[in-house]
Amino acid sequence: MGDLFNETILISMFAATVRIATPLLFAALGELITEKAGILNLGVEGTMLMAAFSAFLVTYQTDSLWLGVLAAMATGGLMGLIMVFMVSTLKVEQVVTGLALNLFAVGMSLYLYKVALGESSTSFPTIDVFKTVHIPLLSSIPYLGPVLFSQKVLTYIALLMVPAVWFFLYRTKYGLEIRCLGENPRVIDTKGLSVVTRQYAAVICGSMMTGLGGAFVTIGSTERFVPEITAGRGWLAIVIVIAGNWRPKWILVAALVFAFLEAFQLQVQAIGVQLPYQVLLALPYVVAILVMILNRARSQEPKQLGVPYFRE
Repeated sequence: MGDLFNETILISMFAATVRIATPLLFAALGELITEKAGILNLGVEGTMLMAAFSAFLVTYQTDSLWLGVLAAMATGGLMGLIMVFMVSTLKVEQVVTGLALNLFAVGMSLYLYKVALGESSTSFPTIDVFKTVHIPLLSSIPYLGPVLFSQKVLTYIALLMVPAVWFFLYRTKYGLEIRCLGENPRVIDTKGLSVVTRQYAAVICGSMMTGLGGAFVTIGSTERFVPEITAGRGWLAIVIVIAGNWRPKWILVAALVFAFLEAFQLQVQAIGVQLPYQVLLALPYVVAILVMILNRARSQEPKQLGVPYFRE
């Protein structure tokens, strides 16, 4: 166990924490925008899975990582469009719709994978993923440099999205309108503005950000696509929004905490500490449950979250 506190291992573990937090942060910030508009999208896991597949497939076919990123964002936007059409236009129950999207994504991604790469394919083809980008001078800072300034380009984008989302939600007219949708959509309606149009914009934009998280899973780190590769990251992103109390800066903190727990358990297994690996794998989710229980009393959840709006 003492090896765990070796300087090199600690730096590696903290660097892995930032890397692991990347898809969680993208998905959580996207879900934040969606929930601020009053829509509870439980289809985050399915959106990430479909985006991860499309990013992998387009990159595999074109050898272009950035085309893969665009494909993931487009796929995320399409999943968001389906979600918001069902819940905002057709007024289908939001929880049911989100769960249905997840089930759809599991089956559709596997089917499309077999169609695209051949039914008889027995091996998982691989792609070249984004390389680590070392920021000049900053990456040479002792301890901090390898952790924060020697990461993938998508990681830097995810970190920059935190202040960007905060500025959009709290310092722009459109951000104010979106927040109003989650608190009292009738105010928007009485001003002669379209509630549905703004919900469409929020959910689609939020799902495109979730798509970026899915892209990172395949073309940012894993090199291949396997069934259900997102492995619960979408569900964890929803918990991170709750743990972060619907505030971008605290969502960043929550994402890093959950990412550290995963990095910790991976490192513990790597150095051969004699602990049941099942306990370590469950650790982030146990903490997630505790956070939701403890956070409930001071929750700043949008008052109309998950409540469909009907014009009188």
